[in-house]
Amino acid sequence: MRNPTYAKLFSAQVIALLGTGLLTVALGLLAFDLAGAAAGLVLGTALTIKMAAYVGVAPLIAAAVDRMPKKGVLIGADMVRLAIALLLPLVSEVWQIYLLVFILQSASATFTPAFQSLIPSVLPESREYTRALSLSRLAYDFESLLSPIIAAALLAVVSYSNLFIGTAVGFATSAILVLATQLPAKPTRLSSTTFWQRLPRGIHIFARTKTLQFLLLTNVVVAAGTALVLVNSVVYARSVFNLGDSALAITLACYGAGSLVVAFNVPWLVERFGVIRIMITGMGLITVGLLAATIVTAAAPASPTGWAWLLVTWALLGMGTSLVSTPSARLLADASASADRNLVYTAQFALSHACFLITYPIAGWIGASSLTLAAAILLVIALAVSVSAVVFARMQRLATRTVEALRAATPE
Repeated sequence: MRNPTYAKLFSAQVIALLGTGLLTVALGLLAFDLAGAAAGLVLGTALTIKMAAYVGVAPLIAAAVDRMPKKGVLIGADMVRLAIALLLPLVSEVWQIYLLVFILQSASATFTPAFQSLIPSVLPESREYTRALSLSRLAYDFESLLSPIIAAALLAVVSYSNLFIGTAVGFATSAILVLATQLPAKPTRLSSTTFWQRLPRGIHIFARTKTLQFLLLTNVVVAAGTALVLVNSVVYARSVFNLGDSALAITLACYGAGSLVVAFNVPWLVERFGVIRIMITGMGLITVGLLAATIVTAAAPASPTGWAWLLVTWALLGMGTSLVSTPSARLLADASASADRNLVYTAQFALSHACFLITYPIAGWIGASSLTLAAAILLVIALAVSVSAVVFARMQRLATRTVEALRAATPE
């Protein structure tokens, strides 16, 4: 935080995330107002549309704006998000949610990769960058914890539609902070590649880099755990346990608290055990969390005791997600050069969110009929992919050791 550029960018991130957190709570309650017990189905569809925007729009926009000033790109995306946040309280039909969510998330698909790709340029030293990743994850976790608490406090005195105004304020403040930030200069030598050459660049780097192939597998596991939390928390709180609006905020806060506890410790864990081992541990925790969710959903009574077990399960899923997501950006930074970093981060943004095109429908559409079945299917997916990731990592480590041994045995 002694770096003034990073300090302003981080502040912009935190404030925008707080606004987004209010949006998450408000959107869940809006869906419940419009669809009742079928709110999970509405949210599952809306979040699937969100992922479609991320997957389909992010690579196109990244290739189109790659040579544009980052400051203008970030501010423009914030302004679009602000406008959509102000329109959401006026929604009266489910299809309007779907349309506005697509536009909002298309803007986020522009903002987030561009923002993330700036940080390695601002903090080029590896140790500082790792700490920045942990701090960034802490921002997400504080948002997951603090936004629901703020939302719960506001819901005690105002209707949920007012939460959308808080979202708009967050995006406006983010834009102002970015405007006040002196961003790193773009490289003086730009490649002569065309739009169509830049478009698949990030994907090509993923295809030939073993550590990024491992990252793709971890993306699936994270998507399985996160989908259950984001799609069905409102269903558990309002329909299964018959609790009030504030219960949704508390449920989401427990997920954030679990992630927060881990994020504080990620820098020293990575220094001691390495990125890959920490991410494998995180996948294991997510799998255990999904197993617990399946058991809780099938066996726990619709009582405060059942809800308490759910809160513990959500905290466990948050811990696993943080162990995977926090150090993962180290793999991206190590596998990319400054000239193509934005395209690599955008590829990860699109590919990781493509996994949610599978998990969100499972959590929402299947969960509308059976929460237990949805949790069980997500558990099977997470378990199968986690085992595959561990086998892949061990094979690559063995191959690396074999090459090093052959080199050592070969005379100069």
